[in-house]
Amino acid sequence: MILKLEIPPEMEGQRLDDTLSRLASLSKGESRRIIERGGCALNQVMVRIASRCVKVKDELTAGIMEQGRFTELVLPDDRIIYQDREILAVNKPSGVATQRTPYQLKGTLEYWVAEEFARQGIKEPVRVVHRLDRGTSGIVLFPKNRKAAAWLSELFSQKKMQKRYLALVSGSPESQSWQSDGSIGKVSTSRWWITAEGRSAVTDFRLLATADDLSLVEAYPRTGRTHQIRVHLAASGYPVIGDTTYRGVEAKRLMLHCIGLQFTWQNGSSFDLQALPDSDFITGCGRCVDGMTTF
Repeated sequence: MILKLEIPPEMEGQRLDDTLSRLASLSKGESRRIIERGGCALNQVMVRIASRCVKVKDELTAGIMEQGRFTELVLPDDRIIYQDREILAVNKPSGVATQRTPYQLKGTLEYWVAEEFARQGIKEPVRVVHRLDRGTSGIVLFPKNRKAAAWLSELFSQKKMQKRYLALVSGSPESQSWQSDGSIGKVSTSRWWITAEGRSAVTDFRLLATADDLSLVEAYPRTGRTHQIRVHLAASGYPVIGDTTYRGVEAKRLMLHCIGLQFTWQNGSSFDLQALPDSDFITGCGRCVDGMTTF
C-alpha cells in the first residue's frame, strides 16, 4: 500500500527512519530498508538517507509492502553472468519484475541487486538503466556507480547496445528473415500496438527452426519501445507463446528471452554477454530445438 502523511508538529527534526517507523508502525530496520531501497519520498522527492531530518508539514510518501504478499527473491550465484568494478550482469528469471514499484520492493530484481550490492560492500544505490518485462527472461545490466550508469544510459539511448532475443511463436514464417517497422503507441493501460501516432520502432527477425506449427525466431530490436518485440511479432501474425496480452496461446511462461548483449565500453573494451534460457524455455520449445546444439 501507499502511505501518505503530513509530518505532525511533535515530529519536527526527527530522523526519517524514526518518523516512518512510528507513523507506519514498522520496525526501525524495516523502515531503513524501505528508505535505502528507494521506497520513500519527502515532498514528492525520493530520499534514500535514513538520517534525513523531517520538518513540520513535510509530505511523507512510502511504499509499504503488505505482510506476506511478496516473497523474497532468491537467485543462485550463477544468475550473475558477469561483473567487474563497474557493471553487474544478471540473467533475470521469467515472472520477476525488473524494477521496484511503490507497492513492491521485495521480490524484484532491483531489490535483489540492492542486497547483492550490500553483500559486496557497495554503497551506491541501484540504478535501473534498462528493463525487461516481468515475463521476459534474460540479461539485465546494473551499473555500480554514477559514471557507469551514465555510460550505459548513453549506449542504450544512442542505439549502440546490440540486443539479441529468442522467441517461440505460433505459426510458420514464410521468410527466413524479415523486418518489422510499425510505429508503436499505447492503446490501453497495459497494451501497446502499431498506430499512426506511435513512436518509430524497428525489429529484425530471423527464423531458426519450425516444428508442429511452432517457430523459434531470433529478434534484434533496433529501437527500445515498450513491448516492441511482442507487438511486432503479434502484428505479423506470429504471437509469442504465453503472451495472452497479444493473442498468444497460454503457456507456463512467456517464451521470450534476452540471450545476448553486445557493446563497447568507454575504455574501448568489447563485451559479448550471453545468457542461455532456462529449462522451462528449452522444454517449451520442444522439437524446435531438437538437434540444435546451440542457440
